[in-house]
Amino acid sequence: MPIRFPRKSRRNIVRQTSRDGAPVSQLRDSTRVRLRPSADWHKRNFLTSVLIPSLFTKRSGGPGAPQFPKIREGEICITWIGHASFLIQTHEVNILVDPIWSKWLKVIKRLKQPGFEIHHLPSIDFVLVTHAHFDHLDRRTLRRVASDQPIVVPIGVGNLVHDLGFHIVHELDYWQTVELGPLKISLTPCHHWGARFLADSHRDFGGFVIAANGRTIFHCGDSAYFPGFKEIGDRHKIEIALLPIGAYEAPTGREVHMNPEQAVKAFLELRAETLIPMHYGTFRLGFEPLNEPPQRLLAAARAHGIEEKLLVMNEGKPVVL
Repeated sequence: MPIRFPRKSRRNIVRQTSRDGAPVSQLRDSTRVRLRPSADWHKRNFLTSVLIPSLFTKRSGGPGAPQFPKIREGEICITWIGHASFLIQTHEVNILVDPIWSKWLKVIKRLKQPGFEIHHLPSIDFVLVTHAHFDHLDRRTLRRVASDQPIVVPIGVGNLVHDLGFHIVHELDYWQTVELGPLKISLTPCHHWGARFLADSHRDFGGFVIAANGRTIFHCGDSAYFPGFKEIGDRHKIEIALLPIGAYEAPTGREVHMNPEQAVKAFLELRAETLIPMHYGTFRLGFEPLNEPPQRLLAAARAHGIEEKLLVMNEGKPVVL
């Protein structure tokens, strides 16, 4: 049975003015990508070559009823829901990260069904959201998931989730850790941006290290490649790394996501033991074909001799590690 924890104040927000002796604003700026498009972004038309054809593409996959296994002490069960959404389970708690069941991102069509229907979820103890972008912070999904449990977000994102039904909102700064029952949740830097709208430059973004019973999972959130992965690996002993591999050919030409080869490089710098790819195959957010990222990832893993450390998951199929 999931553990329930005492009710706390709804607006319990954790903040930090500095980390490692440096001003917060300076360190945040060092991980934010520039919003200016590349000089040749207009040479390809995302609307006619990707967006409009996607509207006429039939959604693949079909949600079934997942068979969640009984989890023993010391085990972790991971279920990929699709895109960057994961259900992570220990023998004590159920954690949901970046959940999205919506079929549309405004005008962008979901092309792969979620791994299972939202009503098949077990009771959720904690929710983590890496940043405010619509494909990671889906208010409609979060409202359905909310059941008076805590949620963890980066600083500046809390006001987007306060009214959805969570009884406590933890806003974390980089390298800050909050303890939730048997878990330690830490926010890590990434190289991305967090604005939900163009004027939202105050919102932070990042990844999460989830530590429980001597096991560690790193959910990267969205990120382009940057040198900070080595520091994350230095600060945290990462066992399982959930790394994005899609949307690398962005319509703007900006480098806002890792490509598969960069994901392998990040994995090696993290010194993790298992690489699970994510953020591909669900929404066409870049020019690359939906099936290209895992093919390139497998080739890159083989080239670096880490093919046995690669775990490519199927949506809706729990894996116990």
